[in-house]
Amino acid sequence: MIIDMKKIGYKFQNAFTLLLLVMALMSACRKDLQPPKEEKEYLFPPRPNDPIKGIYLVNEGNMGMNKASLDFIDFEAGQYRRNIYSEANPLQVKGLGDVGNDAGVYGSKLYIVVNISNKVEVLDAKTGKRIKQIDITNCRYITFNKGKAYVSAYLGQVGNPAEPNGIVAEIDTTTLAEVKRVKVGRQPEEMAIVNDKLYVANSGGYSPNNYERTVSVIDLNSFTETKRIDVAINLHRLKADRFGDLYVTSRGDYLDINSKLFVIDTKTDQVKLQYDIAVSNLTISNDVVYFYGSEWSHHTGKMTVSYGMLDVISKKVLDKKFITDGTDNNIVIPYGIAVNPFTKEVFVTDAGNYVSPGILYCFSPEGVKKWKVTTGDIPAHFAFVYR
Repeated sequence: MIIDMKKIGYKFQNAFTLLLLVMALMSACRKDLQPPKEEKEYLFPPRPNDPIKGIYLVNEGNMGMNKASLDFIDFEAGQYRRNIYSEANPLQVKGLGDVGNDAGVYGSKLYIVVNISNKVEVLDAKTGKRIKQIDITNCRYITFNKGKAYVSAYLGQVGNPAEPNGIVAEIDTTTLAEVKRVKVGRQPEEMAIVNDKLYVANSGGYSPNNYERTVSVIDLNSFTETKRIDVAINLHRLKADRFGDLYVTSRGDYLDINSKLFVIDTKTDQVKLQYDIAVSNLTISNDVVYFYGSEWSHHTGKMTVSYGMLDVISKKVLDKKFITDGTDNNIVIPYGIAVNPFTKEVFVTDAGNYVSPGILYCFSPEGVKKWKVTTGDIPAHFAFVYR
C-alpha cells in the first residue's frame, strides 16, 4: 500500500482550517450572547439630598424579541444609566426577558413583571442583582399590601380567545413564594387596593367580540372574589386616590365605542362618574390625575393623542396642562407617565415607532422640558426608590 503524504497533509490542512473556522464561529456566538454593557449619561447636577434616590424605568421591548431592559435615573449622581439588569446579572444571557409589563419597589426589593416570559423577576432594589424568579403564566401587573405582592395574570396561550378566566396570585414578599390564587374575569389588568379590598380591571382583550366589562372585588382577608362591578368594555388602567375612589379606564372597541374614564366609589362599589375622554394611562399625585390618551381608530386608521389633568377633590377636568412648551408635538406615542411627589416634575416616555429606542422626557411643574434622554425600546413602567 502506498501512502500519499501530500493528500494526508492536504486533508490535515483542510481539517485544521475547518477547526479554526468553527472556533471562530463559536467565539462570535459567545460574543453575541454577551449582555449589553451599562451606559451612563449625565443629565443634571447631582441631587444627593433628594428624598428620592432614583427611578427605575422598565422598557417593554417588542413581543418575541426578548428585548425588555431596565434603566435607572440616578438622582444622587445626576445620571441616566441604561441596561442596569444586564450589567448586574451578566450570567443571565437572555437578559430581562420578553415584554416587561410592570414594575414596583416594595421594601428592599424591585419586582418586574415579564409578561411573555411568564415570570416575575425579583431584584435587590439597591444593586439590581437578581434574587429570584417567580413563575406565573402570562402575568400582567403587580401591587403590594401588608407584606404581600399581588400579581394579575391572564393564564393560557397569548391571544387565544378560548383561554380560561384569569387569576390574581398572592406572593409572600419574605419567602418569595406564591401562597394562593383566586379566579377573576378574563384577561385581568391593573389592580388597586383600598382598605381590605383588592380591585382588578378585567379586559377580555382576547375576544374583541365579547369583551369583559367588570371590575372584580377581592376580599383580602378571605382571598375570595366577592362581587363584580359592571363598568364598561375592555377595561385596563385602575388607580385609587387617597379618598378611596377608583379611576378606571375603558379602551373601547377601537371602532364605534370610544375610550372613557370612570370613577368607582369603593364605599358603595358602584360607578359614580363617567368622563367621555380618552385615557390610555394615568397617575395620581397630590390629588391630581395626570393622564394622556392615545386612541386608535380602525375607521380612520389614525392615532389621536391628548393630555390632561383632573382634580380628584372637585372631580373636574382642569384647564391647565402638564406640558406647556409645545414638546407634546414632538412626542409620537406617549407610553409611560410618572410624577415626582416632592418636586412635581412630570416624566413622560415616548415609544416612537415601537422598534427603536424610545425617549424619556422630564418636565418642570410649569410644563417646560428640563431634559430628555434615549431609553431602551418601548419605555413604559416607573418604580421609585426612596431613601
